[in-house]
Amino acid sequence: MKTKLVLLFLTALFFLTNTSYNSLYAQDSSNKFIVVLDAGHGGKDPGKPSKDGYKEKDIALKIALEVGKELEKNPDIKVVYTREKDVFVDLFKRGKIANEAKADLFVSIHCNAHHTQAYGSETYVLGINRNDTNFNVAKAENEVIYLEDDYEKNYEGFDPNSPGSFIGLTLMQEEYLDQSILLASLIEGNFKNALKRNSRGVKQAGFIVLHQTIMPSVLVETGFITNKHEGPYLNSGKGQKEMSTAIKKAILDYKNSIYQNIDNFVYLDTITEAEANTEPDEIYKNIVFKVQIAASSKEIELKSYNFKGLEDVTREKINNLYKYFYGYTSNYTKIKDFQNYAKSKGYPSSFIVAYKDGKQISLEAALKSTAN
Repeated sequence: MKTKLVLLFLTALFFLTNTSYNSLYAQDSSNKFIVVLDAGHGGKDPGKPSKDGYKEKDIALKIALEVGKELEKNPDIKVVYTREKDVFVDLFKRGKIANEAKADLFVSIHCNAHHTQAYGSETYVLGINRNDTNFNVAKAENEVIYLEDDYEKNYEGFDPNSPGSFIGLTLMQEEYLDQSILLASLIEGNFKNALKRNSRGVKQAGFIVLHQTIMPSVLVETGFITNKHEGPYLNSGKGQKEMSTAIKKAILDYKNSIYQNIDNFVYLDTITEAEANTEPDEIYKNIVFKVQIAASSKEIELKSYNFKGLEDVTREKINNLYKYFYGYTSNYTKIKDFQNYAKSKGYPSSFIVAYKDGKQISLEAALKSTAN
C-alpha cells in the first residue's frame, strides 16, 4: 500500500465575508433539505382498529410530530407536515403537499394490525406486490380513498381490491427506488440495532400515498397495535420517543450519505492507492457499469472537494433528481474496485448500476449477459 497526503487549499472566491458556506446554506430556506412527514390517517379515518382502544391516527401523529421537532433542530433542514392535528387529509393531497414543497424526502408513518399476535416493524417502498401479505397491507391503507369525495375522479378508477390496479403505480417512483430503499434500510436498521425491536424488513407494496410523490418516499409501519406487548409500547410516550428518534437518525444518516456540502476552506485527505485486484477481468459487451455514490434534488458542482476527493464524478438528471456516479467501465472486476474505493472515501452506501445501450438495466440482468 502506498499512501500520500494531499493538502488542497480552497479559495474563498464565493464568499464576500468570512461566513462559511454552511452558514449561508442554513440561511437560505430554498437550499434546505426538505423532509415531508406524513402522519397516517386522521379525523374521520382512525386507521387500523385495536381491541385495547389504541388509535393508529393518534400514535402516528405523535411520532411524526416528535420526528419533526428533532429534525428542526438542524438549521439546514426544513420540515413540512401533511397534518399537525387530528384532521382528515386525502391521500392525493398528501402527495401534492410534498411535490409542491419540492421535498427531498417523504416519510409516511403508520401502525400495523393483525388478527394474530404478529409483531415487528416494516418499512415499505413503492413496488408491485409479489405476495398476498404485502398486498393486504397496502390494500388496508389504500381503502381510505373510499372516505374521500370524488375518489373515482382523483384516482382515475383505481381499485384497492384489484391486484391489477397496482401494475401502473410503480412507474413514477422507479427513478427514486434506490434512494427509497436506502432510507427504508436505515430506518429498519435503527429499529433492529438501536432499539432491539423486531424488524420484519424492507418490503415493496402498492401504496397510493407513495405513488403520488415525485421524490424518494417510504411508508413506515412502526409495529402492531394489536399485539399485547407492542401495542402498549407504541401507545406510550417512551415508545413514541424511541421510535421517532430512530426515524430521525435514519433521515439524518440518509442525508449525510447522499448529499455532501462543500468543506469550508481547507480540504485535507489521505489518498490510498488500492492493491491490484487479482480477480480475472469480466468484460461485458454493450454493458457499462458505474458506481452511484449520491443522489439529490440539488445540483452539486462536479468538483472533487464536493465528493470527498473523488475525481471524474459524473452527474445525470432524471426528472427532478440528480444522480452522481463514479467510474465508467465495461469491466465488472474493475467497477468493484471503484466501489471499494468510493466506500473507503466515505460512501459506504454506494452501489453498482448497469447500463445497456444507454439505458439503465438491473445489475442482475447485466450479469446474466455473457462476459467476454
